[in-house]
Amino acid sequence: MNQEPPESEAPSSSAAPPPSGVAPAYRVLARKYRPSSFADLIGQEPMVRTLQNAFDLDRIHQAYLLTGVRGVGKTTTARILARAFNYELPEKDGRPAVTRPTIHMDELGVHCQAIIESRHVDVLEMDAASHTGIDDVREIIDNARYRPVMARTKVYIIDEVHMLSKAAFNGLLKTLEEPPEHVKFIFATTEIDKVPVTVRSRCQRFDLRRIDAALLSEHLRRICDLEGVSIEAEALAMIARAAEGSVRDSLSLLDQAIAHGGASIRAEDLRAMLGVADKAKVIDLFEAVMAGDIAAALRLLEDQYDGGADPAQVVQELAEFTHLATRMKVAPDTAESAALTPEESRRGQAAADRLSIPVLSRAWQILSKGVEELRSSQTPLAAADMVLVRLAHAAELPPLDEALRRLGLGAGQAAARGAVAPQSVRASPAPAPRAAAPAQATRLAEPSPRALQATAAPVPRGALPATFEALVALAAEKRDALLKIALESQVRLVRYEPGRLEFELAPNGDPQLAQTLMQRLQLWTGERWMVSVVKSGGQPTLSERREAKERERRSGLEADPVIASVLAHFPGAQIIAIRGKDNGDAAGAPLADAEADYSDPVDDNDD
Repeated sequence: MNQEPPESEAPSSSAAPPPSGVAPAYRVLARKYRPSSFADLIGQEPMVRTLQNAFDLDRIHQAYLLTGVRGVGKTTTARILARAFNYELPEKDGRPAVTRPTIHMDELGVHCQAIIESRHVDVLEMDAASHTGIDDVREIIDNARYRPVMARTKVYIIDEVHMLSKAAFNGLLKTLEEPPEHVKFIFATTEIDKVPVTVRSRCQRFDLRRIDAALLSEHLRRICDLEGVSIEAEALAMIARAAEGSVRDSLSLLDQAIAHGGASIRAEDLRAMLGVADKAKVIDLFEAVMAGDIAAALRLLEDQYDGGADPAQVVQELAEFTHLATRMKVAPDTAESAALTPEESRRGQAAADRLSIPVLSRAWQILSKGVEELRSSQTPLAAADMVLVRLAHAAELPPLDEALRRLGLGAGQAAARGAVAPQSVRASPAPAPRAAAPAQATRLAEPSPRALQATAAPVPRGALPATFEALVALAAEKRDALLKIALESQVRLVRYEPGRLEFELAPNGDPQLAQTLMQRLQLWTGERWMVSVVKSGGQPTLSERREAKERERRSGLEADPVIASVLAHFPGAQIIAIRGKDNGDAAGAPLADAEADYSDPVDDNDD
């Protein structure tokens, strides 16, 4: 990649020379190696190709909108574009003069150095973060009418354009849509969603991409060679990963690393400077925790913490290694990268071969939630310990299909044994006992006469409910949920026949239930009902009968040796529901007629 000469080698012609004997001021790497042409840009080939074709075909747009994360070259690209708009080269030694816009800028033109140094009178840069109002935009609009002083095109570069106020955006729209032929606009922003769509529609938009870690490592290696600095490959990879695709961030970290380690940068020194964990030790920690050796995992974490590593960073790197192992398992061709060390590649592939997709997915979930917990924790080391404990416990639990295979519970084999499988066996604490009824049950609310009239379509004479269960169904049909619940849970039936009901009131039942029931039944059926309450002799309520039947079926299942093996293999699991093809299936139905669903306790807690 071509590098521009250091800016210190081309000082501004208008700047006063430094006093004799005084060394020039140091320029940071991010400014010293800032690209000055499209050939110097890295990682933005689609944008460069589009602009090259546009300039070659003389289809240059009036406004450009550059967006992307910090440090990928938005402002730099804007200055290169301004240089391309005004590139001018006089005829010299038989070489023809250049008098039109072009992106082929092999040498500095008449206006190039001034534009690179941001001091050209016709290339105006404005920071929208500090010039947000309509007055600032009005000044641009007024000055845009005048032709450039020296160059071919007057260029307005507005950085962080999303910071402009609504009035400023509105004031800019007309000039942006129909600018004078000698004016070009270039906008840069990190938050494209905050730019009004009316502005976006008037611009040609380019999304600058994050720089790949491998490409960034190669770029940093070239700069180190130019600076005469020796740096280990692992240290380069650490800087590239820490920069997260930002060239400026990577150069700032490299500047700091040179100041920290001098002319020779070792990975160990860089790790201490950044406060990141040793990658090999992170992998050791991953292997220990996935093997269920929580004691060794806690010791490894404490050692890294004592060495200056941030617990949140350690957990983050565990998650990154989990992601690497998963990619090596499902798409090995896309997982390899120049930013990976040989040890990471080798041990990542070993983890991918050893661990299943369900185990890796579960580890990713736990670690991702752990990173969020550590960000807000006042005791990060303790929080990281608990994340590792949770992960080690989850790693010991096999997936459902593997657990069934270990128990020999193939579908055909289990069916031959005539076992009954529960529909849902969920790992959860034992169900809490049913809360005792309140000292006085809530009385049924009296609906308004209009509401009663709306549901009072009487059943035909001779079609009265033949059984008590049919009476409960009638209450459900009339959408009287409170009365239906009362009939199921408070009525201990003594005698029933159409038009007559005799029952014992369950403890803590509503004393007014009989009177309310007579009124509703007369309204619904058009017949007068005799409803009486006795003190004893009633059968269990419908709810009590259902619960007894459920308990009986559950106890039968728990006695089955196959189900007992499943419950023993998943400590703390409980049978919470039993169903076959229909809810009325009796215990003892073959497994082929029932469905079983087992749920992992860790998944329940971490989803």
